[in-house]
Amino acid sequence: MSSITTDQGIVHYEVFGRGRPVILLHGWLGSWGLWQETMVYLGQQYRTYALDFWGFGESGKKRESYAVQDFVSLVDQFMALLGIERAPLVGHSMGGTVGLSVAIQYPQRVSKVVVVGLPVAGSSLALPLKLAGRRRIASILFRQMWAFRLGMRIYSPFICKDPRFPEMMDRDLSRTTLESFLLSIASLHRTDLRPMLPKVKAPVLGMFGGRDNIVHPMQWQPLKEGVPQAGIERFPKAGHFIMLDEPGAFMHKLKDFLDKETLTA
Repeated sequence: MSSITTDQGIVHYEVFGRGRPVILLHGWLGSWGLWQETMVYLGQQYRTYALDFWGFGESGKKRESYAVQDFVSLVDQFMALLGIERAPLVGHSMGGTVGLSVAIQYPQRVSKVVVVGLPVAGSSLALPLKLAGRRRIASILFRQMWAFRLGMRIYSPFICKDPRFPEMMDRDLSRTTLESFLLSIASLHRTDLRPMLPKVKAPVLGMFGGRDNIVHPMQWQPLKEGVPQAGIERFPKAGHFIMLDEPGAFMHKLKDFLDKETLTA
């Protein structure tokens, strides 16, 4: 377990492997734990870093803001403090939004971007996530947290096929606060990357599950329209968590994309 101190609080991260750096970014209500198997797989040739955004996992939770832009700034600070000048970013869901935003705002930091289940436009989020960004509803959920966590356990098999997912989700949910829960999803709902996509110059790979019920599964289309050079990989039988639903195919395609950069760098 490792941590660094930023100007906005403590950031927890894990690191595994040796080689060129790769940074992994989790989604809403997630944590670095989502990437454990991916880190082991990539760690044979890459030094993998997986961090917890402020307000999630083991990172600090004493902030007034948990917007997407805050997490973009966090990635820049994280790389600077660890001496990582440039690296591929791999982001799931909200983490993908952050990764692409870093590529737009700090292009010198990003050699490649991989996005998994990316909501290019926040309007593509499922209705329950949009509602979770309303303070009254979020407050009700947190006052009845036991019922919310039970409901998530029951509904988890409809989100992800991995039998470990209910425990993973329950653990990560228990580490969030009302403010990080509410403000991050509200910010993601307001975010629309489409006008900024032409600014992305780094190579991009988008992975999308055909059975995604968290983000509309056709979000690959606006990504391809905005970044014509982007590669698109579709997983018809996977949901939102492709790395858990189809880990073998996911990790193979991810590593192949990263290896191509290594050969041409």
